[in-house]
Amino acid sequence: MSDQDDDNQMDTQNDPNLLRARKGRGSTSNHSGRFESEKRIAFDDGWGTVDEPAPRVDTQVTTERTSKILSRNQSPDIPFDRSINPYRGCEHGCIYCFARPTHAFLGLSPGLDFESKLVAKPEAPAALRAELNKTNYRCQTIALGANTDPYQPVERQLGITRAILETLRDYHHPVSIVTKSNLILRDLDILTDLAAKNLANVLISITSLDRTLARRMEPRAPTPGRRLDTVRQLRAGQVPVGVLASPMIPGLNDTELELILDAAAEAGALSANYILVRLPLEIKKLFAEWLDENYPERAKRVLNLIRETRNGALYQSEFTTRMRGTGTYAQLLAQRFDIAARRLGLNHPMPALDCTRFRNSRAGIRQLDLFGPQTDR
Repeated sequence: MSDQDDDNQMDTQNDPNLLRARKGRGSTSNHSGRFESEKRIAFDDGWGTVDEPAPRVDTQVTTERTSKILSRNQSPDIPFDRSINPYRGCEHGCIYCFARPTHAFLGLSPGLDFESKLVAKPEAPAALRAELNKTNYRCQTIALGANTDPYQPVERQLGITRAILETLRDYHHPVSIVTKSNLILRDLDILTDLAAKNLANVLISITSLDRTLARRMEPRAPTPGRRLDTVRQLRAGQVPVGVLASPMIPGLNDTELELILDAAAEAGALSANYILVRLPLEIKKLFAEWLDENYPERAKRVLNLIRETRNGALYQSEFTTRMRGTGTYAQLLAQRFDIAARRLGLNHPMPALDCTRFRNSRAGIRQLDLFGPQTDR
């Protein structure tokens, strides 16, 4: 399925693949991934099972061997060139998550499988140390959680993200974290140490201040109030914090943009940004199904407004426009953000982190820059 092939399967009425909504889960279906030769089809076997309460879907966690942990990108609209994702899949279950299609590479569904069949990388800290110990490694900020949330619920037991942060602290390596979870406060001791050396910042994602809407869109993520409190506590620890009001979904949560920015500023955020909802590949149908289940009276209007910001499609992947969209509606959203961000002093980027402190433990020296060796700080 291509990014342009978005209108031929949007009719979700009477779809035999649809499942009943399950408490604590975002997706209402578990369609086969796009690479599978066989397709799963739900059907009524005549025993009335369709009318029975939806069975609970438990979270399953498997592990994978990890020899290389840094993912590289050259995307011109992303402000980092390397990232770490301690987990594949995400139990938060955000229906709009642009990472859902990656589960198809595992032979799993981007639907319920993505939020219930997780893959953890317990060898990630060791793989990171091996990478940082290479004599030719050049330090640039590592993004933690660029794909799936590094502080999703399973992290509470496994602690892979904390071990990664401990490694980065040992190597004096800068890190930028994106999360929507207050579990990050567990690691405030490490973040405070890193921030004191200008080696860490955090971006908290706040999609809505409406508890009902947030719970439906992000069923296992912390409430909006807890996320705002996380901003306050991180700032109390002198950790630089920004807020991502994203994704903005036309006709659903975009009316809250200014309210989110007001709340972020009151909580002490230093910066803010937003991203227009992105619906690549399988997410188009998953999102349409979710709308039909949760907001049937708005579904058609929301999808039409999204198309208005994507030149008639539900998604366009071009680097220059994929984050903000095009057209009048997208331009008005951008103008609203700019006005509110300037009014609140949130229109400045986060301060650049310090790459000169990095110490390669194998070489026993700090990284050199173009102007020669750095003094020990």
